[in-house]
Amino acid sequence: MRIFSRQQNNNSTTSEKKIIGSLSSNIREMKQLFSYDINKDFSLRTLTTRFNKREACIFYYGSIVDGERINLHIIKPLLENEGDEVSNIVSIENIEKIKEYEKVVQNINSGKAILFIDGDTDAYAMDVANFQHRAIPKSENESVVKGPQDAFTESLDNNISLIRKQIHNNQLINEGVQIGIRSHDEVNLLYLKDLVNQELLDNVRKRIKELEVDNVRNIELLEQYIEEHPYSLIPTILYSEKPDKAASYIEDGYIVLLMESSSACLIVPVTFWSFFHSPEDRYLRFFYGNFTRTIRFICLLLSLLVSAAFVAITNYHSEMLPPDLLLAITGSRERVPFPLIMEILLMEIAFELIREAGLRIPNPLGPTIGIVGALILGQAAVEANIISPIIVIIVALSGLSSFALADLSINYMVRLMRFIFIICAGFWGMLSLTAAFFLFFMYAASIKSFGVPFFSPLSPHYISTKDTVFRQFIKKEKFRPGYIRPKDLQKKR
Repeated sequence: MRIFSRQQNNNSTTSEKKIIGSLSSNIREMKQLFSYDINKDFSLRTLTTRFNKREACIFYYGSIVDGERINLHIIKPLLENEGDEVSNIVSIENIEKIKEYEKVVQNINSGKAILFIDGDTDAYAMDVANFQHRAIPKSENESVVKGPQDAFTESLDNNISLIRKQIHNNQLINEGVQIGIRSHDEVNLLYLKDLVNQELLDNVRKRIKELEVDNVRNIELLEQYIEEHPYSLIPTILYSEKPDKAASYIEDGYIVLLMESSSACLIVPVTFWSFFHSPEDRYLRFFYGNFTRTIRFICLLLSLLVSAAFVAITNYHSEMLPPDLLLAITGSRERVPFPLIMEILLMEIAFELIREAGLRIPNPLGPTIGIVGALILGQAAVEANIISPIIVIIVALSGLSSFALADLSINYMVRLMRFIFIICAGFWGMLSLTAAFFLFFMYAASIKSFGVPFFSPLSPHYISTKDTVFRQFIKKEKFRPGYIRPKDLQKKR
């Protein structure tokens, strides 16, 4: 029933009728298809062409096209210039002949003007799109001190231009794949033709083409449609807003996905190290970049395990603590009515509340609310004997460490896994915490992203740049990642 209703609606909105030679009939059909009587921004302009003395009509959405371009490069040449056919008269770069109304609808929705000429069974689609978007901004979520600062915008053309500015190679392909039943959206696949693995490319194409949905408006929704493990906490697709980062992955044989109205891209396939790395690691000198990676790796472990380890050691393995520290912890908790695990969970939840509130309220108030809220909550909770002072230190250390993880997906994974580890540590201490950590680690090792093991090239081992926890000297990087099987594995001869 669902399939039938979709097909019926599709036939009624994007008719499969052929374009005929009668201009009046074509005008009536177009008015009906686009609800001309109530659709305020749907426009038409009739004229008589000079080159063949026939009546013609141009259709477009006035809100998404460049009106000046239509007047100067389409209407004026048709009224004034002589010639033998439309392509030799109008001064538009891309002109496409179309024969079906379904293509007419798709082109108008994409910001093109459609020209009908009386007596012609072809219509002419001309690209005059002018979708509104922001100027190229500075990267906010992936900020760097050293390196390019620009970020993607909501304009697809701008985003492709930013990548082509980084990669001057005629083998860089921008391939469009249509998706959606009601709204015909397009996913753009960017890759180097002489590098990309054909099986990987076919796999990505297949997943996109097999989507049977009304529409996919942006990259953020597409990520959830094509990922392999939608119920897993571990991400398998890299989301990035930096053109230089996307370009570096393309040059190694990866595939980048872009869509209109998305200020970011998707990169496939990925490994754990892709989420762990920052573009700045390569822009800094060798020792500086590896130093920041060391700090980031320590922060990853602290954010995951410090709260859970404190619960396990204090409740079950107090003999591991020095006597003075144990007495200090016991003394600070003397008047606290809640068990230790409850204290930790309360403060972790409070920290998440402050973080979320700081993100959602207006920008000028965000930092103020975050700092004041944390100070007031922490101080008031300690004075009210709801929590002990050392819990504030542990939770603050855990929360601050998570801010060092720049990638949004891995940040959410760490924050959610932290709660699971805390609950596990509350049962049997280090025994249950160690078991939970190893189960999580084994599950992560079993995950694959478009056929690539999550911990490649460390496990299983592949020929690569050896860019895992630490990176090599740039001069010594001779190979591309072997786990994605690029056509040309050697980077430097």
